[in-house]
Amino acid sequence: MRNKIAFYGAGNVGATAAHWLAGMELGDCVLFDIFGEVAAGKALDLFEAGPPMGIDTQVTGGSDPGVIEGADVIVVTAGVPRRKDPETGKFPSRDELVKINQDVMTAVSENIKKYAPESIIVVVTNPLDAMCHVVKQVTGFPRERIIGQAGALDTARYKTFIAMELGLSVEDIHGIVLGGHGDTMVPLPRHTSVAGIPVTELMSQQKLEAIIARTAKGGGEIVGLLGYSGYYAPAAGVAIMVESILKDKKRVIPCAVYTEGEYGYHDLFLGLPVVLGRKGIEQIIAMDLNDKERAMLDHSADAVRSVVEVLGY
Repeated sequence: MRNKIAFYGAGNVGATAAHWLAGMELGDCVLFDIFGEVAAGKALDLFEAGPPMGIDTQVTGGSDPGVIEGADVIVVTAGVPRRKDPETGKFPSRDELVKINQDVMTAVSENIKKYAPESIIVVVTNPLDAMCHVVKQVTGFPRERIIGQAGALDTARYKTFIAMELGLSVEDIHGIVLGGHGDTMVPLPRHTSVAGIPVTELMSQQKLEAIIARTAKGGGEIVGLLGYSGYYAPAAGVAIMVESILKDKKRVIPCAVYTEGEYGYHDLFLGLPVVLGRKGIEQIIAMDLNDKERAMLDHSADAVRSVVEVLGY
């Protein structure tokens, strides 16, 4: 039986993730969106790209949530993104965005529970860590099947900026970013290397700190340039996660996972290194953090907890 990948939300991130994954031929793709025939139109357009590109993936879409029925993996991008108010030029406050997307995610979770109760959910909607809590609260799914796409994106940005600075291939940059998704993310220079060479031997501490600061503000940098959130890199982060799940690749990818004592945290979605396989999260890897890294992760956890408190659970 062919895998079924559903995209709950056919906006920029959802449609681009479908594009990446359709090309990888991991399973049939179905797009859902509440806005008119957007999902059907994008799905048909993507399906029609199959013949010239040699892609044998079935792609469908519609505005009835029932289209996600029986999906193996559901990528959730539905929600209100960070977007400037055209009149004031300001972004919505953190609390405003949390409450708006909490309502959206509640409806999303209810439909997933109804139509795809055995699915693995990859959450992309921001504020990411808080939205994962909503999904868990509403669906009641085990933590193995609720995964936040955070570290995959932050790590990609971190590696990109290092490669840019050194003028080297991105393929040789190895590193990881933990913690909450956003300004309090926790990059680990001590565990970062270029083809096995510690990155600290290849650039100054000052340049590395500038890269870390740029990574933390990576999403905001894109918003500042476009006026709305990026989507190529977030969608690519989704693609490697779904690939590891459906191919049972057991890749180690930093993801937001519900903690049950790991790293000393409880009842909190936090970006940690996990093994992704056919069952979803199959292992949380324990890293030996030094005092500075631990303090940064504690700070990130506190920031995530403050956002989650807005939910009122």
